[in-house]
Amino acid sequence: MAFKFDLKNLNNPLVKISIITITYNSAETIEDTLKSVAGQDYANIEFIIIDGLSKDNTLDIVKKYQDKIAQFVSEKDGGLYFALNKGIEMATGDVIGFIHSDDFYLDKQVISKVMHTFKQSGADAVYGDLYYVDKGNTNKVVRKWKSGKYKDGMFLNGWMPPHPAFFAKRECYTKFGSFNTQLRSAADYEIMLRFIHKHKISLAYLPEYLVKMRTGGQSNASVNNRIKANNEDRMAWKLNGLKPRFYTLTFKPLRKILQFL
Repeated sequence: MAFKFDLKNLNNPLVKISIITITYNSAETIEDTLKSVAGQDYANIEFIIIDGLSKDNTLDIVKKYQDKIAQFVSEKDGGLYFALNKGIEMATGDVIGFIHSDDFYLDKQVISKVMHTFKQSGADAVYGDLYYVDKGNTNKVVRKWKSGKYKDGMFLNGWMPPHPAFFAKRECYTKFGSFNTQLRSAADYEIMLRFIHKHKISLAYLPEYLVKMRTGGQSNASVNNRIKANNEDRMAWKLNGLKPRFYTLTFKPLRKILQFL
C-alpha cells in the first residue's frame, strides 16, 4: 500500500520533514549532530530535540542552535524509545527521520537526496547506507553498513536497514504505530520489521552513505549483551505474530561481520 502526498515541488512549504534527535548527557557529541542538521540545504526541516533532563552542558550547546530547532523539550522520560515516541507525537512533517546524538549526516545534501527519492519513487519509506566510525576519530571508518535493494522476505534472511538512515512517511506511524516500549534495545528492529515485513510498506533504496555513527553500541558490547539482543529480536517477531526461519536470528548478527570487510 502507498500513502500519497505532494512531493512534486521540493520547495513547497507543505513538504516538510521532521528530524528527531533524543539526548541525555550528550555534551561530548551533540554539536556534531546539531551542525549536521542545521547545515542541511533542504529548506523545510522541522528539527525536534527531546532531552531526558541532561545534567551536563548538553542544553547549553543545544541553545546555540535554537534558531534551527522547531521544538525542544527537556524532561524526565522512560528512556530511549519513550523519548522517540514523544518526538513522533510532536512531529508535523510529511516524513519522519531520526538522528541520534552521537550520529551525524555525511554531508549537507542528505535530506535533499532523501526527499528527492521520495518524490521520484512515491515510496512510503526511503533508506540508505551508514558508516560506523571511530569514536575518537570520526574520519576513520570502522564498518560499512551497505543495505542493498530490498526484496520481499529479506527479513527472514537476517536483513534490516540502518535505522538512522531510514525515513518513513508520518502516516506509517499513524497507521501502524510507534516504537514498542516493551523492548529495551530492539524496538528499532521491531518497528522496521512491522512496517516492512508485516505490513509491506513500499520502499526506495538510496544507494549512498547518509550517516556516520560512532561505535560503541551496547547490544554488541559483550557476549551477554548479544544474547539479550538476540532474545529481543526473537520477541520482535513474536509481538507481531510472525515466525522467523530457524536461521534468521543467527544470520542477523552474522551479517555484521561482512560490514568489516
